[in-house]
Amino acid sequence: MLKHAADMPVENREHMRGGEGTVRLTAAFEKEEYSSPLRLFSRITLPAGASIGYHVHENEEEFFYFLSGEGEMDDNGTRVPVCAGDATVTRSGQGHALFNTGKEPLELVAVIALVK
Repeated sequence: MLKHAADMPVENREHMRGGEGTVRLTAAFEKEEYSSPLRLFSRITLPAGASIGYHVHENEEEFFYFLSGEGEMDDNGTRVPVCAGDATVTRSGQGHALFNTGKEPLELVAVIALVK
């Protein structure tokens, strides 16, 4: 199944998870379009200065693959730099936050997989 970029729904979230600014989520696929145990498969764009607030994942894992830009991630209380080409995983019971500390948008692919 091919889905063109023009057919992907876009959602703007203000203060996502208590973060700063407006974050844009472009859903590559929506839940009804696949049968895998996923909760999210989206491209996420954080403009300069935007962030996603700290939150903990329970019974799921979140994967980030960074496409462009630079920022910092709070990985269970430790702030680490991230940039294009980096990848992260936040396992069930762990928490994270994301900050765009650069001047350009920070773009990434995010996948949330359910854990049994």
